[in-house]
Amino acid sequence: MNSLLGQPQKSKHWLTFWVALATAAAFFLPFVIYNRGLFVYIGDFNCQQIPFYKLAHEAVRSGDIFWNWYTDLGANFIGSYSFYLLFSPFFWLTLLFPTAAVPYLMAPLLVLKTACAALTSYFYIQRFVRDKNYAVIGALLYAFSGFTAYNIFFNHFHEVIVFFPLMLIGLEELLVNDRKGAFAVTVAINAMVNYWFFVGEVVFVILYYFVRCTGLKGGFKKILWVAFEGLLGVLISAFALLPSALAVMGNPRTTFPENLLSGWQFWLYTHEQRQPGIVASFFFPPDTPSRPNMFPDHGAKWASLSAWLPLFSMSGVLAYLISVRKNWLRKLLIACFVVAMVPGLNSLFVGLNHSYYTRWFYMLILLMALATAATLENERIDFARGFRWTAVITAAIAIPIGFTPVIKDGEIEQIGLAKDMRIFWVYVALAVIALALCYLLMFFARRTARFQRIALVMLCCFTFGYTTLYLAMSKQTLERDNYIIDNGVHGRANLTMPVDPDDEFYRTDIYDSGENFGMYWHLPNIQAFHSVVPVSIMEFYPEVGVKRDVSSRPQPEYFALRSLFSVRYLFIDRSKEEQDPMPGYHLVDQQLDFNIYENENYLPMGFAFDAYLTREEFDEIPTDLRHKVLMRALVLDEERAATYGPMLEHLEIGDTNLPEAYTDFLDDVDARRSMACSDFTRDNLGFTATCNFDQPRLVFFSVPYEAGWSATVNGEEAQVEKVDIGFMAVRVPAGACEIRFDYMTPGLLPGLAVSGGAILVLLAYWLFFRSRSAKRRGRPADPPRTYELFDPDQLFPAEDEPADGFSLDHPLSDDGEEPEPEELYPPAGELPDPSEVRWEAEDFTGAPGPVIPPEDGEDETGKDQPKK
Repeated sequence: MNSLLGQPQKSKHWLTFWVALATAAAFFLPFVIYNRGLFVYIGDFNCQQIPFYKLAHEAVRSGDIFWNWYTDLGANFIGSYSFYLLFSPFFWLTLLFPTAAVPYLMAPLLVLKTACAALTSYFYIQRFVRDKNYAVIGALLYAFSGFTAYNIFFNHFHEVIVFFPLMLIGLEELLVNDRKGAFAVTVAINAMVNYWFFVGEVVFVILYYFVRCTGLKGGFKKILWVAFEGLLGVLISAFALLPSALAVMGNPRTTFPENLLSGWQFWLYTHEQRQPGIVASFFFPPDTPSRPNMFPDHGAKWASLSAWLPLFSMSGVLAYLISVRKNWLRKLLIACFVVAMVPGLNSLFVGLNHSYYTRWFYMLILLMALATAATLENERIDFARGFRWTAVITAAIAIPIGFTPVIKDGEIEQIGLAKDMRIFWVYVALAVIALALCYLLMFFARRTARFQRIALVMLCCFTFGYTTLYLAMSKQTLERDNYIIDNGVHGRANLTMPVDPDDEFYRTDIYDSGENFGMYWHLPNIQAFHSVVPVSIMEFYPEVGVKRDVSSRPQPEYFALRSLFSVRYLFIDRSKEEQDPMPGYHLVDQQLDFNIYENENYLPMGFAFDAYLTREEFDEIPTDLRHKVLMRALVLDEERAATYGPMLEHLEIGDTNLPEAYTDFLDDVDARRSMACSDFTRDNLGFTATCNFDQPRLVFFSVPYEAGWSATVNGEEAQVEKVDIGFMAVRVPAGACEIRFDYMTPGLLPGLAVSGGAILVLLAYWLFFRSRSAKRRGRPADPPRTYELFDPDQLFPAEDEPADGFSLDHPLSDDGEEPEPEELYPPAGELPDPSEVRWEAEDFTGAPGPVIPPEDGEDETGKDQPKK
C-alpha cells in the first residue's frame, strides 16, 4: 500500500515517538500556562505526586535514603517510595535539576512518559503488521487511551504503561525467535519499576503464554525456558523487590485471609452498577477518578476503570472478534473480557484482594490497540460490522441513562441517571463525535492512498480535543490551584519557622487543610496521606481510636497524642472558623494563609516513664481515654513487662487514677518533661540522643518500630524494645548516656547480593548461547519467522454487501476488484527468497534477524548510490 508516511517496511518508531510527544505536549501546554508554568491537577496528583517527587528528590540528592522523617511519623524510605517513584528512570532524570524545579517537571515528565509508552508499544505492535504505519496508529491508541488519561491522577501508573510492552516483546523473542535473555531483562525492569503492578503482569503473562502457544509450533516445550528467565528476572530485581515486600508485609490492606474475596462475592459483583460500568468503560471516555458520574454508585472510585480507545472506540476490536476465528489474539481478548466481568478472576491481578481495581486494563488495551491496527490494515476484516455493533452498544448505554426519570417524594427529580447530566451529555457527545469521525474516515479515506496520514491526523486531533476537555472538566478552580501553588509548591521558600527544625527536632500539625503540606514545607508532620508506611503505625492508630487506612489524620480530641509525638507547632488556615480546636496552644505567627500556634505542652523527642501497664490492661481502658494514659505509662507486652517490671511502677487501672481531667494530663506532661533527653540530633543513618538519669530507665522515642533499627548505649549494643504497640524504647543505665539508633533498610543488603548473583547467572547464560550461535555461523541461516496474526483462512465469511459508505475493495486494485487472498497475505508458511533478504548484524544472542532488501538507489549499507 502506498503511503505518504514513508515506505511501509521501514521502522516508524521515531515518528511514533515524536508524534506522541507533540500531541501530549499540545494538550498539557494550556494548563501549564494557566498555572504559571506548573501543572496542578486534582486530588492525589496535588497532594501525593508532586510532594512525593519533591521529598524523594531531596532525600536522594542529600543521601538520606534509609529512614525518612518527613513521611508520617517516620518511614522506611525505600519501602515507602518504591511503589510510587523510587525505581522509575523518569524520577532519576529529575536529579539533574534542583529540588525547586521538580514541580515544574511534572508535566514534561508526563509528556515524555506518554511518548515512551507509544514507542514501546510500537515495537510490540509492529511485529504483527506488515505496514508499520498501522503500528504507529496502534501505538498512539495505546498511549492515549482513556486509561492513560484517567491515570494522570495517579502519575506513577504511567511507568507501568511505558514498560509493560517490553515484557511481551521479550516473551515473543523467546517463544518465536528463541532469543535468550531478553525476557529475563524485561521481567527485571518491570519488577523494579513497580512491584504491585508486577503481580498483575505476572498473571497476565501466564495467561498470554498459554493462549499464545496454541499458535506456535513447539511452544509448550519452551515453558521451562520461560519459567527460568522469569525467575531470573525476579532475582535480578531482588534489591528493589525484597525491601518493598518486607515493607508491606503485615499491612492491614494486604493481609490474608482478611482481604480475600470469598463466597458469592468471588463470582458476582455486589454493586448493581458495576457490570454496566465495566461495559461502558470500553465505549465512553473516562470519568474523573474522584467523581464517577455515569454510574455514580458502582463502588469503583479510583479503580482506573477505563479502556476506551480514542476515535475508533471498540469498532476495530469488535470487527476483529467478529471476522477472525481460531486465533490467539481473539481468544486472549475474549478471555480478558470474561476476567473483567468476574470479580474473583479480576482480583487475581491485585493478589486476590477484595478491593475493586481494574488497574490491569492497560494490558488489555495493548491487545485492543493491536487488534484495531490489524483490522485497519487488513481490509478483508469487516470493519463495518464492528462499527455498527459499537454504535448500537453506545446508544444502548446512553439512551437509558440519559432518559430514565428519577422520582423522589412523588416528584420527578431529574431526567437521567447520571450524577451530573450536563457532564454526561458532554461524554455522550465525545463518544458520538468519535464514531462520526470514524465513519467519515472509513467512508471517505479508506480507498485513498492518503488513508494512513488522514487517520493519523484525525487521531491526534481528536486525542488533543478529548484529553484537553477531560482535563479541563476534571480540574479544580483557579482559586484552589493558586492555594496549592502559593501555600504548597512555593510555601517552603516563603515560610520561616520560629524555631529551625534542623536545630531542634520537632513535629508539626496541620488542622483540616493542606494535605501533605508538611512534605511541601519539608517539616516533619503527623498528618500524612500515604498508603505505604510502617506497619507499626497501622497497628497503633486504631488502638487509640484513630482510623488509619490510606492516611493518618488524628482528630483534635486526641490532643495528648500531640505531646507524645513531640508536636510543637499547629497550622490552621486563617479562613477556618474553628481556631481553637485543642487546649494548650497560643498564636505565635501568621504566615502564608495560616495562623501558627505553639503547643504549650510540647515535649522534646526522647523521654522516660516511671510506670507501665500491660497490653491487656490497656485494652480495657475506654478508647477515648487511651491517648491520655499513654502520657502516664508505657504499654508493654507480657514478656517485656516481666523483664522491665522491676524497674517501673505497675499502673493499676481504676476509676480513681485514670487521667480524665485536663489537669491530670498537664501533670503527666510535667513528669515526662522532667525525664526528657537533653539533646536529640538526626543524620542520614539514624539519630543520637543524650540523657542523664539517677536510676535505670526505659527511654521512649515516638519513632515507629521496624526491624531495621539497631541501638547502642554508650557504645554498647542495646536491645530495641517495642512499646506502646508500635514505637521504640531502649533501656539506659543511671548516669550520663549517649543513645545511638542506626537504621538499615530491611532486605536491602540481601537483595543486593541476590541481584548481583542473578546478573552473573544472566551473563553466563547469555554468553553460553552466544557461543553456540557463533558455532553455527557457517551453517545455513534459519529462515526468518513470520509474525502473521492469522491466516486468511481464519477469517469468517464477510457479509454479502458491506455497510453503506464502506468498501472492502483494496486501494491498489486497478479494476476495483478485490485481489485474491494470496496477494494480500501469503500463507503463514511462505517465506521470501533468501537471496532477496538482507540480514542484520548479530543480536546479543548471535541469532540474525531479517531485514528488507535494499531499495533502488541504495547499496547493502543503506547508503545512496547513483541510479542506473
